Amino acid sequence: MANHPYAERYGVNRKIPEHGMAREEVLAQLQQMAHDEDAFWETGKCSGTMYCGDHDHYNFMTEAFGLYAHVNALQRDMCPSQTRFEGEIIAMTLDMLHADAIDDGEPVGLVTTGGTGSILHAMLAYRDHARQTRNITAPNVIKPETAHPAFDKACHLFDIEVRRAPIDPVTTLVDVQWVADNIDANTVAMIGSAPNYGYGTIDPIAELSQLALERNVGLHVDGCLGGFILPWGQELGFDIPVFDFRHPGVTSISADTHKYGYAFKGTSVLAFRDKALRNSQFFFLTDWTGGKYCSPGMEGSRSGGLLAATWAAMVSIGRDGYLRYAREIFETAEAMKHIVSSHAELRLMGKPTFCFSFTSDDFDIYHVNDFMRTRGWRFNGQQYPNSIHMAVTRPQTQPGVVEAFEADLADALEYAREHKDEQPKSGSIYGGIPGGMTAEADEFIRAVMADMMDGQMVVP
Repeated sequence: MANHPYAERYGVNRKIPEHGMAREEVLAQLQQMAHDEDAFWETGKCSGTMYCGDHDHYNFMTEAFGLYAHVNALQRDMCPSQTRFEGEIIAMTLDMLHADAIDDGEPVGLVTTGGTGSILHAMLAYRDHARQTRNITAPNVIKPETAHPAFDKACHLFDIEVRRAPIDPVTTLVDVQWVADNIDANTVAMIGSAPNYGYGTIDPIAELSQLALERNVGLHVDGCLGGFILPWGQELGFDIPVFDFRHPGVTSISADTHKYGYAFKGTSVLAFRDKALRNSQFFFLTDWTGGKYCSPGMEGSRSGGLLAATWAAMVSIGRDGYLRYAREIFETAEAMKHIVSSHAELRLMGKPTFCFSFTSDDFDIYHVNDFMRTRGWRFNGQQYPNSIHMAVTRPQTQPGVVEAFEADLADALEYAREHKDEQPKSGSIYGGIPGGMTAEADEFIRAVMADMMDGQMVVP
């Protein structure tokens, strides 16, 4: 019942109720569940996930969303506001990513449903553009092993070969020479992360950019995690290498508005160096009996509420707000990294940014994770080697959180020393699914996903 706490409290709807529940009761249930679940991350002990944590901001966006929640963003003749919202979201993102440095193309963008959506559209664009301009029918892309699995998903869906480049085990950065050695006539794109999800380290985008120009291959920079915070960190003087359109070989960048852009979940921006690449993945059907159909992306109908809320978030926060939040986050991350480095048994992975990962050569780091869970912390787990990471967000910048991290980590190390000869309870499952899930067999993972999707249906 641990994964289905509401079954006993509220029962389970296995069919549409014969009579509708009173709206007051519906809202009461929703409010109670939201209150209970918000309490988990409001402590500041949850890695990533909740990037803003400001309920006043959430309420503001909810009001903006509600004005357009019923609107279909496809119907621009009825709702020209959607053109304003989407166009300005893209324009502001392009400006942040230094599209003004582009002198060899016409920069454009696409608002998608999230990081995976942006990555899917990018891979589709590279595949179709190469098919149209180079007659490539068996495309491949080269990604660092650390790049997000959404690239593997995209290539699985679009029949693109994935070539996984190894990383340096010390720096955690992609082996650029390996990438160069494995480019061939069918390579349509390379990937670099800014930063990668696991370690929070930034691939050598400058070297990849030069390689992309030399070999006439596209370069996608995955800034889904860092795209809306790294630019502000650079402006503030933190040690962050250039990763954006200032490098002439960078042909597309994904940046999630629903992370450090502080918008609602369900939006991301895919920025292109030139409109020819974006336009190549448009879909249209002109001879359908229902009329001429066209779609700029894979989605059809979209709620205008997400565009309105994202636009509202960006224009209300402004440059000064993004800079202020970035400073707080980077300073908090630096303090937490310093605490980790102060312990001889712990080792930071590479040279991380606002998101950092650490491991131990003395014991399985998941013993630390096991103990920290008892103190309310929720980290994300890596493997090869086992490590855990913290993506610092605004909730961690609250007073007292860094001090709690320092005290709890010291106690966790004592626990890890005492239990180092035992098997830890936790493991490396993306998304933080709790509890003893160290097996990696495909069938086990399928069972986990199935339980997430339909377990509520079979609760007795």
